[in-house]
Amino acid sequence: MSDGQPPVWLDPEHVGRRREPLSTLRRAVPDDGATCVDLDGDWEFQLRPRPDAAAGERWLTAQVPGCWTTEPSLWGEVPDPPWYTNDQMPWPDLPPTPPTEHNPTGVYRRSVEVPAEWAGQRVLLHVGAAESVLLVRVDGHDVGSSTDSHLAAEFDVTAWAAPGATVQVELTVVKWSSATFVEDQDQWWHGGLTRSVRLVTRPVLHLSDVRTVARADGRLDVDVRVGSDEGRLPAGWRVATRLAGSELAFDAVAHARDLDDERISLYRGRARFAGIFPGIATWTAETPVLHELTVELRDATGALVDSVVQRVGFRTVEVIGADLLVNGRRIFVRGMNRHDRDPLTGRVVTREQVREELLTLKRFGFNAVRTSHYPNDPVFYDLTDELGFYVVDEANIESHAWAHEICDDPAYLPAFTQRVARMVRRDRNHPSVIIWSLGNESDYGANHDAVAAWIRRDDPTRPVQYEGAIKDDWNAGFAASDIVCPMYAHIGQMVDHVTQNPPIRPVIQCEYSHAMGNSNGSLAEYWQAIESLPGLQGGFVWEFADHGILQRSADGLPAGRAGAGSFADGVPAEGFRWASGGDFGDTPNDGAFCLDGMTFPDGTAKPAMFEHRELSSPVRLSVVDGDVRIRNALDFSGLGHLRAQWRLDATDGTSLTVPAVLPDLAPGCSAVVALPAEVVAAGSGERWLQLLLSQAVDTPWNPAGAEVSRPAVRLADVAVVQEAVWSPASVDDEGQVSFPGLPTRPELTLWRDPTDNDVIAGDAERWIVAGLEETGAVVESVRADGEATVVVSRLKTAVGDVVHTQRFRVAGDVLGCDDTVEVPEGFDDLPRIGVRVALPVPDVARWFGTGPWETYPDRCTAPTGWHELPVAGLGVPYVRPQENGGRTGVRELHLGGVRFSFDQPVHATVTASGVTLDVRHRGLGSASCGPNALPQFRIGAGTHAWSWSVRAR
Repeated sequence: MSDGQPPVWLDPEHVGRRREPLSTLRRAVPDDGATCVDLDGDWEFQLRPRPDAAAGERWLTAQVPGCWTTEPSLWGEVPDPPWYTNDQMPWPDLPPTPPTEHNPTGVYRRSVEVPAEWAGQRVLLHVGAAESVLLVRVDGHDVGSSTDSHLAAEFDVTAWAAPGATVQVELTVVKWSSATFVEDQDQWWHGGLTRSVRLVTRPVLHLSDVRTVARADGRLDVDVRVGSDEGRLPAGWRVATRLAGSELAFDAVAHARDLDDERISLYRGRARFAGIFPGIATWTAETPVLHELTVELRDATGALVDSVVQRVGFRTVEVIGADLLVNGRRIFVRGMNRHDRDPLTGRVVTREQVREELLTLKRFGFNAVRTSHYPNDPVFYDLTDELGFYVVDEANIESHAWAHEICDDPAYLPAFTQRVARMVRRDRNHPSVIIWSLGNESDYGANHDAVAAWIRRDDPTRPVQYEGAIKDDWNAGFAASDIVCPMYAHIGQMVDHVTQNPPIRPVIQCEYSHAMGNSNGSLAEYWQAIESLPGLQGGFVWEFADHGILQRSADGLPAGRAGAGSFADGVPAEGFRWASGGDFGDTPNDGAFCLDGMTFPDGTAKPAMFEHRELSSPVRLSVVDGDVRIRNALDFSGLGHLRAQWRLDATDGTSLTVPAVLPDLAPGCSAVVALPAEVVAAGSGERWLQLLLSQAVDTPWNPAGAEVSRPAVRLADVAVVQEAVWSPASVDDEGQVSFPGLPTRPELTLWRDPTDNDVIAGDAERWIVAGLEETGAVVESVRADGEATVVVSRLKTAVGDVVHTQRFRVAGDVLGCDDTVEVPEGFDDLPRIGVRVALPVPDVARWFGTGPWETYPDRCTAPTGWHELPVAGLGVPYVRPQENGGRTGVRELHLGGVRFSFDQPVHATVTASGVTLDVRHRGLGSASCGPNALPQFRIGAGTHAWSWSVRAR
């Protein structure tokens, strides 16, 4: 640094020095060593307390890529564990000043042999990502610097890396900087080199960028940039482009326009090509067809100097009025927010891990990903191109703690501009990227308008979005957002927006349905509105995975890479746990707010994922005038990739499966189908029909035979005549019932263990204050009443007394009970109304209701039918213990020889110690960050009655 200038980590206007421009070309990919030397692996390492601290004597060994925060063996005398905050900064200093006394700084160094055959070529050092400021030295020479923790930095080191020589590369990573203030995302703070490091060579004259625009009508435009020291190609040199064996024509019109406009200087290293490919297969998330484009640079003799292969997907993205269109068709965005994260390595991900996460999303019906809140690892975009996802590519800008100040601060304008522009320059050729996002939760200011304008000029082929621009007024912010992309808007707000006035932009929530713990209530209600109203097109669930970090119980330290294999199916092995904010002594912190994923930290799906799968089923069923109608709910595809079976379940015990033939339906079309005669005639009582959909052929995301979804409809009931002669049950003076298989009288309960949503919304505290946590309603009377014995009990609460009346009667081997619960005025939101039955539970439970996965009243799109599971598998091991394991809509429940039947669907929770049967159970909502349970899923004052019977055999 020059005299009088602040260090780069203290200068908000410093974004990098001597950094090569990012482009669409990826050269830093390991090969045979001819053009790339892989520097991943062991590096010498020191962790120092601050960037200006003196070097220590002892050098440790660090793995690159890696976070030192997850590897305690690297800390030495500078402990620096992971630190979790949501919207606050970890320290109180004002922008742009980070801590100066304690600013962990990692110094990596290693010797590198530059291949001798690289003589006469450029040599570049590629650093995939460094958090948060990177300083580069080669053999003691100051090479350059970079900011932005989630994009690569490349440096020309030709002057210091002579071919055949061995040089020392030193990479210094400063954790806290002025740039940290625009990286205040809801995630763990880490430090390290988090993506791969490579040494790369290129010809002096080389292909520096290839920009493609491939439209759905088959037109392909290719803009090739050639890098050279002189800025122009020597005489006779040429560029050629080829797709599917056909060479593209040089775009003489574009070249003439440049000449007329006196832009000849731009053409010195530029060549444009165009081609028309009528009928070529287009790209969509359902049909991710890619084509290879070859670009070659040849010298005057025709010899090949440089070449690249780019994958092209022909598709068009537009916003027209209130519709986001892909290839001219309105789509539904079934999205997920996703971070690059790992419970062992922190910020470091592998291609295999990213692929598995995307496969999980694909299998559960998601078709879109928002890269919250920064550009993801480059392999992510390769895989979303291949597997088929719509991507909202988001810039690494979040100034949550100081949002109002930084968005209008010109000192941070370079950071905004570079982060957005470099993202666009890197990712513009990926067909999966359909929207650019300016960042997240940084209020809205002049800096946003500036970068939005830059994108629209540089890449007019995609819309731009930014939540901050519309957060206060959905009819404003046009300069920075082509889409209304709110966070956690409730359903009524969405509906009002598109029905009270004609919508003028598509509404696609950038975050909704917060997945903290047992959550994601009312996804069905969201999608009923989205799929039925013009202007609503979907949204992105928050978020894919819990951000728990594997922690050793013995010493409280991160397990790091050594923890591999120490968890399975979402559960850590003995001696480990999933850590959240504060568990590493990180203060201040935002606690367990990072445990808000639809999968566990290891990627194991939670039950809410199945809810989404059924809501996004490619086939929908409905009953119209007694007939079954099938509708193709896909946007672009037919149903030929699916195989199906009919399954009929009835409360009389019937469960019948027969083959089904899917009609040949175009997207959005429907047809009435004839059911097989054996299905029509089967079963009595309540009857439900499922369509079991599976993959008919292998796809990159699902093998043939894999289950896709299970849409279901209720058929007409077939009446069952039941006659019984009832007599009073045997009940003692204390209200205990004498009946085989029922060792104790079912007792009233109004309490459930609070979910994360209940706690954060304050509902749990209200329930505790009301006294609902207290158990044991007191029996007031036992009396005979005709054919029944009546037990009246009373539960005293701070709000008022709740009276529970039970009428017990017997008929042979059946005990019947009519339950009535009178809830006084003053209660408007109870957790449950039910009875708890203590009884020995067998190993397996069988029930007729929703399932087989966990369901709740506002998360119950699961098929209704007969299900059977081990009792040990009914519960869900949410990281923070809370209400779990329920099954709603239960009509029959069989626990070995004890069989319960209900006059109306109940919510049943079975554990090893007994069963709880609720006539009403509160919904889950998503109030930890979003709407609470909807009114129809809350429980208030009044009389609640239901009847049930139990048979013991």
